[in-house]
Amino acid sequence: MLGRKIFSVFAALIFFAAASFIVSARTLERDVKESSEKVRVETPLNIAILVQDDLVSRVGTELNVTRDFIRALPAGSRVMIAYVTAGSLQVRQPFTGDLERAAKSLRTPIGSTSASPYNPYVEVIEALKKFEDSGNNRNAILLISDGLDTSRGFDADSAGNTIDLQRAIKEAQKRNVSVYSFYAPTAGLTSFNRLAVSYGQSSLNRLSNETGGRAFFQGTSYVTFDSYFDRLRAALNEQYAKAY
Repeated sequence: MLGRKIFSVFAALIFFAAASFIVSARTLERDVKESSEKVRVETPLNIAILVQDDLVSRVGTELNVTRDFIRALPAGSRVMIAYVTAGSLQVRQPFTGDLERAAKSLRTPIGSTSASPYNPYVEVIEALKKFEDSGNNRNAILLISDGLDTSRGFDADSAGNTIDLQRAIKEAQKRNVSVYSFYAPTAGLTSFNRLAVSYGQSSLNRLSNETGGRAFFQGTSYVTFDSYFDRLRAALNEQYAKAY
């Protein structure tokens, strides 16, 4: 009799443990699903993705996560892919609604000082001119760059508050384009000079903040873009919620 009672209690404990495991598993599955849904861009947008061509070669490993971001954009979105390179803005893919085509147009940055631009902000201005006035989509730029402009010197005033940076901000405000930015070092100064990193990040932060976007970086070191894209999706959704 005592053995039966012990067995019954033991069986009940196993049943409740199994039930709790199932509930926990379902809760985890729901939380993961909800988390995934939170970081999806909710509304179509026009976005130009600009990649500085002299970024360190490690940035090439982030192409797949960048392609995933493009492919996951909502239907109706339009994407342009361009490279900020020496002397010009190299447009690899003009604005298109074919997200797969846009994703495939990404290439590994050259990763050499031979591809260093005059500064990234001249090409940002050129990219802003590619946006059409018509349409209901929001407009945004994602600039992947070190943000450094030493064309007029290398100190807090000249490198952190340049004429071209100011022009880029004014042009983006005029055209109602929010500029988001990911910091990454180049093969030049920002690969070894902490002061250069600080100036570049400060400029990216100013460009993004003053155009309604957001700058993403973590200290002075290079990190992967996975968390940046999660935060970018959340920021894009937040911006839409505020606007409407």
